[in-house]
Amino acid sequence: MPAETTAKTQATGPWGPALAQFREWDPAWTALSVGMTTNPWTHGILTRKFIELVSLALNAACTNLNEDGTRRHIRGALAAGASRDELLFVLKCSSAMSIHALAAGAPIMMEEAKAAGVKPAPRQGAVATPACDAMKSAGQWNTAWDLLVTLDPVWFDQYMATGASIYKTSPLPPKEVELLSIAVDASYTHMFAPGTRRHIKRAFEAGASLEEIMEVLKLCVVQGVQSCNLGVPILAAELERQRQG
Repeated sequence: MPAETTAKTQATGPWGPALAQFREWDPAWTALSVGMTTNPWTHGILTRKFIELVSLALNAACTNLNEDGTRRHIRGALAAGASRDELLFVLKCSSAMSIHALAAGAPIMMEEAKAAGVKPAPRQGAVATPACDAMKSAGQWNTAWDLLVTLDPVWFDQYMATGASIYKTSPLPPKEVELLSIAVDASYTHMFAPGTRRHIKRAFEAGASLEEIMEVLKLCVVQGVQSCNLGVPILAAELERQRQG
């Protein structure tokens, strides 16, 4: 990779300060890794701003909470022209993905409850669920949510109102919203297949190309470099401590 390209991608890519130390210790592997991990920044399929927003989503996701990467990609996104509202939108999406704990756990709970002969406590009268009703009227209801609203209609309607408000005020176009959602669902710390499939389908419907979705999935793979960003400085510090001790 040419020196000027390396310098550019180092400023905007997934690597932190650990790259310099890694290059000193293992230059051959680092050269290969830098070429692969910075590819989305140089490939020209996605804009730099959107790459930084996706990278922010992956680092800030409630499944990662990577402070260093979150700061680095906020800076990268701002440098690429992202607005505060776009960054806030990404952070809200990274938070709302936590609903998948319920989406995965509730069906299992109900299967085991049936096997154990346990039934939900009866409720007195109907419970109003205006946010859920609005989603159904708009044709945006996911049938996987039927069980969730049945189990706890008040709380799930509160969640739905919170989640739906994110997308009602989205500063990003629908295609980018779906691509962003693919990233957080497909990320290696999450791997939520139902959501990944749903958002890939919606991304195609919103006009995304196969190549754009592939770039997003590549960014999920590139995120693996955070192991080096985290571990190399700690290794360097411990080696120095050992040397002095």
